[in-house]
Amino acid sequence: MASVEELLLNSLEKLKEDHLKKFQWHLKNDHECISEYEMENADRLKTVDKMVDCFGPEEAVKNMVCILRKINQKKLAEQLKNKHKKAQTESNTNTSVPVGADAELQNFFKTQKTNMKKKAKYIFEGNKEKDTDLTTVYTELFITEGDMEDVNQEHEILKIDDALKTQKSQDKTIKCEDIFNELKKKNEEKIVLTKGVAGIGKTFSVHKLILDWAEGKTSQDIDCVFLLPFREINMIKNREISFHEFLLRFYPGLKDLEKSQLYTESKLAFIFDGLDESRLPLNFYSRSLNTVDERSSVDVLFTNLVKGNLLPSALVWVTSRPAAASQIPPEYVGLFTEMRGFTDQQKEEYFRKRIRDKTMADKIIKHIKTSRSLYIMCHIPVFCWITATVLQHILIRSSEEKISTTLTEMYIHFLLIQMNMKNQKYDGKKQRQCTKLLQSNRKTIMKLAKLAFEQLKQENIVFYEKDLKKCGINMGKDTEFTGMIAEIFKKENGLYERKVFSFVHLSVQEFLAAVHVFICYLNKNMRELQFFFKDSQTTVRQKRNFFFRSQIVKFHELTKSATDKAMQSKRGHLDLFLRFLMGISLESSQNLLEGLITQTKDTTESIRQTTEYIKQLQNNNITDEAAVNLFYCLLELKDHSLYEEIQSYISSDKHTGRELSSSMCTVLTYVLLMSEKVVDEFSPKTFTSSPADYKRLIPAMRCCRKALLCGCKLTAPSCESLSSALQFSNCVLK
Repeated sequence: MASVEELLLNSLEKLKEDHLKKFQWHLKNDHECISEYEMENADRLKTVDKMVDCFGPEEAVKNMVCILRKINQKKLAEQLKNKHKKAQTESNTNTSVPVGADAELQNFFKTQKTNMKKKAKYIFEGNKEKDTDLTTVYTELFITEGDMEDVNQEHEILKIDDALKTQKSQDKTIKCEDIFNELKKKNEEKIVLTKGVAGIGKTFSVHKLILDWAEGKTSQDIDCVFLLPFREINMIKNREISFHEFLLRFYPGLKDLEKSQLYTESKLAFIFDGLDESRLPLNFYSRSLNTVDERSSVDVLFTNLVKGNLLPSALVWVTSRPAAASQIPPEYVGLFTEMRGFTDQQKEEYFRKRIRDKTMADKIIKHIKTSRSLYIMCHIPVFCWITATVLQHILIRSSEEKISTTLTEMYIHFLLIQMNMKNQKYDGKKQRQCTKLLQSNRKTIMKLAKLAFEQLKQENIVFYEKDLKKCGINMGKDTEFTGMIAEIFKKENGLYERKVFSFVHLSVQEFLAAVHVFICYLNKNMRELQFFFKDSQTTVRQKRNFFFRSQIVKFHELTKSATDKAMQSKRGHLDLFLRFLMGISLESSQNLLEGLITQTKDTTESIRQTTEYIKQLQNNNITDEAAVNLFYCLLELKDHSLYEEIQSYISSDKHTGRELSSSMCTVLTYVLLMSEKVVDEFSPKTFTSSPADYKRLIPAMRCCRKALLCGCKLTAPSCESLSSALQFSNCVLK
């Protein structure tokens, strides 16, 4: 029995080229979900794939029959209609599916499983001609069950530097494919809410659950799963619509089904991915809806589904970055989970899956382990991908044993690799020397860097075509940008094929934003730099003086204001940007960026003043998050003095007489966790007399053989942290 795709392809293969062009013209003009850009140079295979993805198999057949009639291919249209009808009859006979409305419903479920399998099986990874098969690279993630306590205070930098956080002893690990099974044990009438930072694997996990369901491996009591990304929901956020109409926008195949059977007799699961990308004004005290036919705004539909007013028997899973998770009131959450990324063992497993050459994989894993900070950052899956891409490229080209481990230089190499790929793929050019490569792509990179900074200022990680146009990027006309954005961006098609963009990872956006700011500084473009001064805690006179002498602003004045601005952010959205800005100022980074940076700047004195300012801040009682990020800033500046000072302090047998500030206690703990060194004896009272600061030092206990805790007045939470530290597999404390 021929599949729907085969039937569609057979029909298109019978069309001459001029008739195929007419068909594609009607397809893009009659249906908003297919764009002109996507039909340009599309062959018959791509046209079929696009139709099935957009309409679903059944609707794709109906639409093709309709268009064939429009272009006077009536005989071909009738043949397709009859063949499809015959295939459906054979399918119903062979599978003994009931007749009538129930048969249509079962056919829809079967088709939906096929479509969702196709959608979930392949994932985008930024720099490939084709999407990656999820099954070849998927590595199990460390997901734990938690509670929603203090979710409002989540700060992303601490999640990125996860070594500071110890797992609570009572935390329960969960596999993503068991999410709904765990909810049923807890409270099926409420929702699952999963939080995790950008790139930690939320969307990967969603795809894994859907794929396992579609392949019959898990959750087989669920009749149908609907994936509803918030970035696509944003397209219809201002419309008055019923829930059934809302679903039809995403899944047109529902159109002819019996609603009572679908919504009252079927087990449905709805997955809302990316609450942090939502532009819906969520109000959980809005009016109640009880039926799928009542019309309202999309935000009211969503809140009523979460509250259980709409479809109370349906399963609902919402994923979100930490800061946005607080939008869901705790009383509606039956299961709260946290994605913590890869454990050390899972990191190695990922690199070995990603890099099939065992010798190469061993080299890369060994190199990453030499930089403890780099190794810790690799708990984020997308960062693992960027790291693997860069190191594999460098080792293949030069077999260098000594490779830079600063974050900034890693990302500069990543940019160069992307440029080379773009040149080879779209321009047919061979690999070029770095300077010429950056020179030839300078305009492109500068526009992307401006876009990155403008969106970072607004805390946007998702943006639209109009945002690109404001930065001089015209997707419709400029083929160079089409290629470039396909490489650097994650580009997803929402409803009606309106393009939705984001950088392949938030850190790529932050890196390019730092490039933009540094070049603005070199070019004395002070209008762009006002962002760092207008809200800083300076006097009116200082602000006025800055603008009067704007042509002679020093780099350390910029970094000081940028540091203050980053520390004021509750969510830490400028923290990684700040580290990149520091790193780009180094001569070694400027040399790598030669061709993009037309003039270099001796920033030696500014760097000295910047490091002094950071060390001064470290002696104050700043937040743990700021302390860790500023420590990273020093490492990006290749200043290891603070690191060495703490190491000598740890190694000293005698009390130096200097009591560490709270932030320095945090950094000391972090240094111990980064280091592979084991301390023979560790006493918190050696470093501080503050009971509050003892808690900051507790995670370091897993790095010592003997801990002296007498008189430290440990509280119950501190004992919990100690218990957790003892459970680490490499803990030497007995």
